[in-house]
Amino acid sequence: WDDPHHPHPSGSVDPKRDLEQLDLEFTLADLAQVDRRLERLQATGRHGTPAEREANEREEAILSRLKPALEAGRPIRDEGLDEDEEKALRCFRFLTQKPVLVLLNVGEGDIAKSPALIEQIASGYQHQHAMVDALSARIEMELGELEPDEAAVFMDELGLHESSLDRVIGLSYKLVGLISFLTAGPDEVRAWPVPDGSNAVDAAGAIHTDLAHGFIRAETIAYEDLLEMGSMAEAKKHGRLRSEGKTYRVRDGDVIEILFSK
Repeated sequence: WDDPHHPHPSGSVDPKRDLEQLDLEFTLADLAQVDRRLERLQATGRHGTPAEREANEREEAILSRLKPALEAGRPIRDEGLDEDEEKALRCFRFLTQKPVLVLLNVGEGDIAKSPALIEQIASGYQHQHAMVDALSARIEMELGELEPDEAAVFMDELGLHESSLDRVIGLSYKLVGLISFLTAGPDEVRAWPVPDGSNAVDAAGAIHTDLAHGFIRAETIAYEDLLEMGSMAEAKKHGRLRSEGKTYRVRDGDVIEILFSK
C-alpha cells in the first residue's frame, strides 16, 4: 500500500522484493547458527558418553544436510524433516523452520484487487507451511474504533464478511494445524486449542488431566447448531446434542461438555 504519509524505506512498494529480503535475512541467520554448531560438533562432538556421541553424530548429519539447502536459499521447512529430525532441531528455533503467514497490507481502494495480488505473490512463493493473504490495516484500525453495530454496517458497505483479525486468527490456526472447541459454564465460556485430529479424550485432557483419566463420554453440538437451538436443553430436546465416545474426532467449533468419573 503506497501511502505518501508513510513512505517505504526502499522508496517504493514491492511486496515480492520485500519478502525476498526478509527471507534472505532469516536464511542467513539460520545458516550462521548451523555453521557455528557444526564447528563445535566437529571440535568436541566426539567426546562424552556413547549415547552423547551418537546424538552428536545424528545432529551433525542433519545440520550437514541442511547447510547446502540454506546456502541455496531454501528454507528449512522445505526440506521434509521427519518427526525425529524435527525433535533433534527443536532447541535451535530456526527461523526458516517456522510456518509463515505473509500478510499484504492494501489500501481501502485496493480491496477488490486483493485476490489478484494474493495470487501473484503466492504463485512465486511455493514453500511448505506458508500462506499468503491480504488485509487493510487502516480499515482494521477504523473497525476497532467503532461500536459492533456500526462496524457491521461498515463491513457490509465494504463487502467484507469478517474482520481481518478473525481471518488472520483462522489462517494461523490452520497453518499450525490447530482447531478449537468450546466449553460453556455459569462462570465462563472458553475456547480450547487442540491439534487437528484430536479425539474426545485429547479434548478432555486439554481442560484437565482428571477429565481425560475418568472420561465417560462427551456431550457435543456444533456451535452453529447451538445458536440455532438457543440452549443445550433445547438442543437435547430436538436431538441435536450428541453423545460421543473416546474415539470421536473433535471438529472445529464443537461445543463440548465432558462427563467423567472422579
